[in-house]
Amino acid sequence: MLSEDRIYLSKTRLDIAKERISFADEILKLGDYKTVANRSYYAVFSAMRAVLALDGYDSKKHSGIISEFRKNYLKTGKLPKELPQTIDSLVEIRQGSDYDDFYIVSKEEVCEQLENAKAFILCIENYLKAIN
Repeated sequence: MLSEDRIYLSKTRLDIAKERISFADEILKLGDYKTVANRSYYAVFSAMRAVLALDGYDSKKHSGIISEFRKNYLKTGKLPKELPQTIDSLVEIRQGSDYDDFYIVSKEEVCEQLENAKAFILCIENYLKAIN
């Protein structure tokens, strides 16, 4: 049985993911594609942390969160096999957008990223509902 604290933390992190994806939608209307890429990534990152909260796992490193999520939820088949591609793509575009001064992300790329992030979050939300 899961502790109430872990369930509450998981729900809080999922709410954060939803807020970030909603903000990304609003920023898209303004045409700031790099920020949309950033918020889409962080929305998915928060969703991964929401799942890992139930295990009592957290990490200060993004790579730690991603690695633990892959190991416990993707490689085990608990979550769909398509999710790793979404994570990889979001990481790549977010890093380019955040750290490469000359990186250009197109509207088409960022719209695809945003839709993939929304689908990821919905998948996580459904998974969490099913196990709680």
